[in-house]
Amino acid sequence: MPIRRTLLKSAIALAVLSLAAPAAAQSDSPIPVVTTFSILGDMVERIGGDQVAVTTLVGADGDAHVYQPTPAAARAVSEAKILVVNGLEFEGWLDRLIDASDFRGLRVVATDGVSAIAYEEDADHEEHAAEEGHDHDHEKHAAKEEHDHDHDHEKHAAKEEHDHDHDHEKHAAKDEHDHDHEKHEEAGAHDHHHHGAFDPHAWQSLTNAVIYVDNITAALAKADPENAGTFYRNREAYVAEIKALDAEIREIVASLPTGRRTVVTSHDAFQYFGRDYGLTFLAPQGLSTESEASAQDVARLIEQMRDEKTSAVFVENITDSRLLEQIANETGANIGGTLYPGALSGPEGPAPSYLEMMRHNATTLAQALSS
Repeated sequence: MPIRRTLLKSAIALAVLSLAAPAAAQSDSPIPVVTTFSILGDMVERIGGDQVAVTTLVGADGDAHVYQPTPAAARAVSEAKILVVNGLEFEGWLDRLIDASDFRGLRVVATDGVSAIAYEEDADHEEHAAEEGHDHDHEKHAAKEEHDHDHDHEKHAAKEEHDHDHDHEKHAAKDEHDHDHEKHEEAGAHDHHHHGAFDPHAWQSLTNAVIYVDNITAALAKADPENAGTFYRNREAYVAEIKALDAEIREIVASLPTGRRTVVTSHDAFQYFGRDYGLTFLAPQGLSTESEASAQDVARLIEQMRDEKTSAVFVENITDSRLLEQIANETGANIGGTLYPGALSGPEGPAPSYLEMMRHNATTLAQALSS
């Protein structure tokens, strides 16, 4: 009898262990995270490390402006615990994808808290911006952003959950408003305006990047409190690298002659970079690569380049280079190199990570503008 009782106890113990094993394995499994494009994917991987399993919808050298969601994308979103998006109406296809996937997780807007640049095509827009109280004092923006970085993590996390849990009606109303706004634009008000009232390319500011990182870190810590300490340690190291690169780029740009700080690119994606570092960016296309440059726009740009003696134009990894090559031929400007406005390169390219992308863009600009 004692032997049988011993065997029975052993069997029960094994059964308990076998039942507990899947739960332990599940608790150790990485958080499934979906990001909308490669820059966000890189940021999440830097902060989350081995504790996240990241699926990026628009990968290396991909153009998020023209992306069309697939059934595989809908499945990935439906299975995600966290969905990280840029916001500022950058992902025009996002609401359709979320509806198709029936996403129930935490939606993180990476730009929540940034000082966005108002998109103004004409004097009417500028007057409207002034009436709305938009502040374009760069130093004031920077001070406000730094304050938000250091003191507002919990506020971001609470806002994100509130938005997810309680704001469906608001999203629906916003979609209807956006639809009416787009119809108004199509009637001729703003031919090149596809994103809304603000420039969505906020990642082109390293100051803004800290806000992106803070929003992502807060979301990961909320989803996986046991690893929150790891996420915040990774965040601290990452932010130190971001700030060091910001100082490096400021030194690079400071060395450029004041008369050689006008940059021509394919589409209007570098205004935040220009704001931070004192460069002027011109482009034949608007905020989206979906927009088409009119003959009048191109002629005006060519005239301005001739007046300002612009010596270099820069193609982009996500756009067709033929229009820029035509402009270069007509103005005598050189092709200064390839910039990365909104997508990383592959691992063998010059911009396989967000920080390497920003460094590559800065050094490419400096080399062409200083020669």
